[in-house]
Amino acid sequence: MRSLPLPLALTARLTPVAVLACAGWALTSGPGTASPAEAKAPRETGSRSASAPSTTAVSKTYTAAPAPCDSVAGKTVASLVPGAKPAGKEIPSTDTSVRRTCSWNALKGYDYRWLDVSFEISDSDEQAQKQYEDRMAERGGGGPVPGLGDTAYSVVNLTTEDKQETREGVVLVRAANALVTVTYNGSDFENRTAPATDVINKGAIKAAKDAVAALEDGGAG
Repeated sequence: MRSLPLPLALTARLTPVAVLACAGWALTSGPGTASPAEAKAPRETGSRSASAPSTTAVSKTYTAAPAPCDSVAGKTVASLVPGAKPAGKEIPSTDTSVRRTCSWNALKGYDYRWLDVSFEISDSDEQAQKQYEDRMAERGGGGPVPGLGDTAYSVVNLTTEDKQETREGVVLVRAANALVTVTYNGSDFENRTAPATDVINKGAIKAAKDAVAALEDGGAG
């Protein structure tokens, strides 16, 4: 098989750690994220009668992010990213109880595929919903995905760089106080085209269903 120089888009994709880590921090540092000062309960003063209601911390449905590289079934990885190692590669995080991401990518022949799955745990359902709405507003087009989490949204976009097409799908899911984000894209370097919209969209949704199931199985408090 003849060798083929990789376009700039692929070269950028093959050095994901710094880019994804920065993106992950940006996504979770917006106005929806509570600061330590905001999260601290106010100090009580004076006495309280025995009949007064006690103040307790809000119970969170999910208290930790599941292991992201175990969140997508091996057969799903094999079908979406042919040639990728099933174990994937976890992206370093400053707090793995709150934020974890795993990526899979492979070039098989002339077909390139990339998949990543990210989990973020918020302090409340309301905070997660605010983050969900903010991120959905950043993307144009797309639409809802029924029956996935409490609310879910998918969008697919086509980009062209150096005459090489890449089609990318993103599925964003809110399940109680957790956010799940799946990114799936692909390129064909032989004819410089990209997979069909339906292929990318269905693939991203399939991975998202696996990820949400893993969250429900392993992230509940």
